Amino acid sequence: MSRNTPKMDAQPILTRPSEVRALLAQLDFRPARILGQNFLIDRNILNILLREADVQPDDAVLEVGPGLGVLTAALLDTVKTVTAVEKDKRLAAYLRERFADAPSLRLIQADILDCDLAALLAAPETKLVANLPYAIAARLLVELTALTTPPPCIVVTIQREVAERLTATPGMKDYGLLAILLQRLYDIQTVKHVTPSCFWPPPEVQSSIVKLTRRAHPLGGTATDAAALRSLVRHAFSRRRKTLGRSLRGFLVDPIAALKAADIPPTARAEEIPPEKWVTLSTAPQLPSP
Repeated sequence: MSRNTPKMDAQPILTRPSEVRALLAQLDFRPARILGQNFLIDRNILNILLREADVQPDDAVLEVGPGLGVLTAALLDTVKTVTAVEKDKRLAAYLRERFADAPSLRLIQADILDCDLAALLAAPETKLVANLPYAIAARLLVELTALTTPPPCIVVTIQREVAERLTATPGMKDYGLLAILLQRLYDIQTVKHVTPSCFWPPPEVQSSIVKLTRRAHPLGGTATDAAALRSLVRHAFSRRRKTLGRSLRGFLVDPIAALKAADIPPTARAEEIPPEKWVTLSTAPQLPSP
C-alpha cells in the first residue's frame, strides 16, 4: 500500500451503502464518472452474477474493474484463481492491501484495453465475470471476438443500452456490429435489468446483467479473418441507408458477385442480414484501403 492509502482496521461490508460511503471517505476517494466508477452495493445482484456464471472451485475468472472488491471477494471464496484488472491506481493500491493474503488473486493495475487479452485468458476456459465500466464495455466485448478462443462464459453488468444492442435481431434499430460479432459466437440473454440504486454512486442510466454462453459452433462457421469481418460490418453499417449493392462499391472487389455467393439480394440493407451471412460475405476480396 502506498504511503497515502489509509490502512483498514476491519473490512467493510460493501453491500451496505453507508459502509461504502465511509470507506470512500476514509480513502479520500471520489468516484470518477468518466471511468464508470459506480460500485455495486446490492447483495442480490452480486448473488445473481455468481449464480449465472455458475462459478466452481476449479474455475479461473477474469474480473475487469474490480473497484472496491465486492465481487472479487465473493469470487475468491469460490473459485481457484481470479485475475483482476483495475485501471485506477488508488483503487489498485487499496485492493492490493485488502487482498494481501489472497495468493489466488492476480491483481493488475492497467487499462484492460491496453492488455494482452489472450494472455489474460490463457488459462483454459477462463470465465469473464465483472461489473464492467460503462465506457469500455462495448469495445471490450468486440475485442474478445477477435480471440482464437474467447471466454466460454461471460456474465457482466453493463449499460442497458449496450445490452439492447447485444440482443438486437435483424430489422431492429439497435442491430449492428455488436450484435453480429457477439451473436455469431455466443447465445446471449438478458438476465435482469438493474436499477441505479444498486450502485454507489447511482449511475444516470439503467443497467442490465447479461449472460453470454459460447456456442459449440459459431454461426456461419469459423471466420477465416476476424479483422476482415469486423471491417466489412463497420463499413456496411456506416452506410446503412444504402442498399448493400451500392454501399459495398469501392469496398469489395466485386460486390454483386460477393452478395450472390452469400445468397444476399443486392437490394438488401445491412440491418436485414443475419450474423451467419456476414461471415460468408467477409471472405470476398476487399479493395486496399485508400
